[in-house]
Amino acid sequence: MDHQIKLHSKESPLLKDISMYRRLIRQLIYLTNTRPDIFFAVNHLSQFLSAPIMAHYQGALLHYLKVNPDRRLFFLSDSALQLKGFCDSYWASCPETRQSVTGFCIFLGDSLISWRSKKQHTVSRSSSEAEYRALASATCEIRWLSYLLCDLHIAPQVTVVLFF
Repeated sequence: MDHQIKLHSKESPLLKDISMYRRLIRQLIYLTNTRPDIFFAVNHLSQFLSAPIMAHYQGALLHYLKVNPDRRLFFLSDSALQLKGFCDSYWASCPETRQSVTGFCIFLGDSLISWRSKKQHTVSRSSSEAEYRALASATCEIRWLSYLLCDLHIAPQVTVVLFF
């Protein structure tokens, strides 16, 4: 799904069978556990569960999943045990509420172990404020993962790095 596409809830008439769209999104949400490549699109499409239209259904990734069935998470056994994080925000990205979207992904070595994309609870006044909220969210997740690794008696080899 092109990240430049702005879907609105007031573009055209509603779908006749809303439950079909809801089942499809529910199945795609389950699929994001092993397919982080579709997470952005599923997150974007799930915002319209209460009133889906045909444009939302057409953007539902089915062609992409059919063409790329072999994409999935892959964990290497010989990568270094270093936590690395990448975070970003998209300031005022929702055209209806003007809320920003926070996103981050965290790697242990070369393996993706945690990711999130979510609307921020408050409306940020600037892009700097939205970036700060994204940085704080990613930092909380990294701290939690650090504590989890310590509880599992796994000592990271070097300092945690967070890019934003």
